[in-house]
Amino acid sequence: MTSVEQMPAPRAVPGGRIGRVTARMREIGAALPPHDGVAVFNGAYLSVTEELERRLRRGHFEDRGATGELGARFAARYTDAVEAERHGGELPACWRPLFRFRRHPSVHPLQFALAGINAHIGHDLPLALLDTCRARGAEPEELEADFERIGELLTGLEERIREDLLPGPDLLDIADPLTHLVGSWSLDRARGGAWAAFRALWGLRAFGDLLEEMAEGLDATVGLAGRCLLTPLRGRRGPAGRRNDQAYGG
Repeated sequence: MTSVEQMPAPRAVPGGRIGRVTARMREIGAALPPHDGVAVFNGAYLSVTEELERRLRRGHFEDRGATGELGARFAARYTDAVEAERHGGELPACWRPLFRFRRHPSVHPLQFALAGINAHIGHDLPLALLDTCRARGAEPEELEADFERIGELLTGLEERIREDLLPGPDLLDIADPLTHLVGSWSLDRARGGAWAAFRALWGLRAFGDLLEEMAEGLDATVGLAGRCLLTPLRGRRGPAGRRNDQAYGG
């Protein structure tokens, strides 16, 4: 089941402010071991929300109110997934691969980070855009300029993640499985797809059943991509220098 079961009414965001979900992400990170796959994504995403808060305070966006609400709704979809998993609830399909494989010894930290970004951008962002427009009575065009500004921030995040988590000073061997795998995913294409998905959802907003079907299909498709990103790369070196050849859970 996808996470749009509460349409037609947009979900409430505690306090409507991004600071609440940012604080929650700090709590999530503090409770997880550093090599946990969710912790890897959480740390990367926390840096984005903190930077978004700073830019909101500096007046970087055309509509700070709408952008702040979008950021809060966007981040809350991730923290809601954490809470659902913690309490044994049903996760959106897009998040299941990351939570299922979060401790797999043959998955590289970069894969965890990209799988989380894939779930969050590909699925959560279109729904957060939809919720924000519906809640504020806004048209998509009113969010587009600030959506692009947020995109600049996310592009910087992807660059930092690849620099920080790719092994070695420079991984240029195109035959390396990790290079091949992460090179198959693009944040720019994911952002473009998220905006297109949002516009399609917006066009279907008056048709409840079709809207649900579209959202569920988006959730499943993004989840499939996430599962591919988390393909175990056997034989890679783990944190202690040993080879990660054992089966998951061994």
